[in-house]
Amino acid sequence: MSQDSVAKIRVPPTALETIAGDERRCVLPSFTADTAWELGTRLRARLQRAAPGKPAVVNITLANSAQLLFHCTTAPGTLPDNDTWVARKRAAVLRWGCSTWYLHNKYAGNEDVFRAKFMLGDRAGDYAIHGGGFPVRVKGVEGLVGVIVVSGLTMQEDHEVIVEVLEEYLKSLGN
Repeated sequence: MSQDSVAKIRVPPTALETIAGDERRCVLPSFTADTAWELGTRLRARLQRAAPGKPAVVNITLANSAQLLFHCTTAPGTLPDNDTWVARKRAAVLRWGCSTWYLHNKYAGNEDVFRAKFMLGDRAGDYAIHGGGFPVRVKGVEGLVGVIVVSGLTMQEDHEVIVEVLEEYLKSLGN
């Protein structure tokens, strides 16, 4: 792929209200295994265009269980550590109900402040406040129904690619 055909991922916002606004805008009309497949394959394709040959993991699960609906890599070279980051980002989204990018910006990336605020102690490693974990919400349903996680690029790209794909998906539905 030539450098000209690489489709860069835009830079995500850092203002909390703007990030929260993105999360409110990216609410789905429904969410099924088919939706997860559609979003997951779109994410994989988008990541391959944005970072050809760069390995990343895409993971989509239900919120009320650990049921895995979609999991793939974008290129050879991912490591077990990518799956550890997926689990940590997913745990943060489930516990605090917002994107990990929101948490990162709320606490200025300071994991010590984050750990102390929630008295996480030795459990701090169970959570990641790095971009790439995003809540799946459905219109008319209270709470989260799923979590989308991307791990492998920069935390900014991991986050914003999810927003871009959700926006594109919603637009394709006419929303």
